[in-house]
Amino acid sequence: MARCVDDTARALACRDGQAATHLKLISIWVIFFTSVVGISSPVLLARYFQGKPLYDKAVLVIKCFAAGVIMSTSLVHVLPDAFDALSDCRVASSHPWRDFPFSGLVTMVGALLALLVDITASSHVEHSQGPRDHYAPVPALTQEELMETKKPAESRCETGELGPSHDQRVDELVRLKQRLVSQVLEIGIIFHSVIIGVTMGMSQNQCTIRPLVAALAFHQIFEGMGLGGCIAQAGFGFGTTAYMCFMFSVTTPVGIVMGMILFSVTGYDDNNPNALIMEGLLGSFSSGILIYMALVDLIAVDFFHNKMMNSNQWLKKASFIALTLGSTAMSILALWA
Repeated sequence: MARCVDDTARALACRDGQAATHLKLISIWVIFFTSVVGISSPVLLARYFQGKPLYDKAVLVIKCFAAGVIMSTSLVHVLPDAFDALSDCRVASSHPWRDFPFSGLVTMVGALLALLVDITASSHVEHSQGPRDHYAPVPALTQEELMETKKPAESRCETGELGPSHDQRVDELVRLKQRLVSQVLEIGIIFHSVIIGVTMGMSQNQCTIRPLVAALAFHQIFEGMGLGGCIAQAGFGFGTTAYMCFMFSVTTPVGIVMGMILFSVTGYDDNNPNALIMEGLLGSFSSGILIYMALVDLIAVDFFHNKMMNSNQWLKKASFIALTLGSTAMSILALWA
């Protein structure tokens, strides 16, 4: 309780609505610009390499860096903030928040929901073509068959082991899966971005906002690179790519505006118990989605089910280094945001 009193006194000393509003207006444009830079960089880089011999390898390394960013975002940024919000003395001292670890529960619900969406969408994609069997599921391979698939595609075609239609069907399934992953991942990141924006918009604490502007600028660059790397590999058309990049770029600035409007209408700031509960629940939910996407749909798929990675040990090492660099860079930002 003494800690709660000390935190309240410190917040009151830094409370300045006019200065906080000025900082938030600056942050809207700074965060928008850095978000555009972050998400467009891997997309433009992939476009530059497109058609060149290193295109597939470059996109794979970018995606592994992105997976590290997303994993760190979920485990180092979002989940601890959600736990802190629901364990705050203004929330944890009342029923039912003091009786059960709701952060962990809602995180699990988010992961299970992401799994449900993944299963449902994948099943729909595999069977949507009906009798034509164009999207028929790829059968599980035995160990001997798996060894056979490592032979050059040309030799397999020559011996009649694998027809070109099978290759095309597998490639189409992989491409559709990557698009699904990108779309679900953007949903999880948008949840997270809205929470960040609304929390900052509601805050009247200039001591908190000032360092947060710079930290969030770098945060959006790395998180944008994470999502942009997945979008680049999914191979969307120009219109869809532009739309997804735009939505990511405006979500946090719009969240800030929403938070400012919410404060002006209700008088709630980021220290209000109701605001803390909402922040904790939404943060836990988005964390569950991001954890599932990072570990299952990004890292596991690339490192254990990617033919190019299995046939090239140098690429596997480069991809692991990229994964480590992405997670490290995003984790360091937790010192400030």
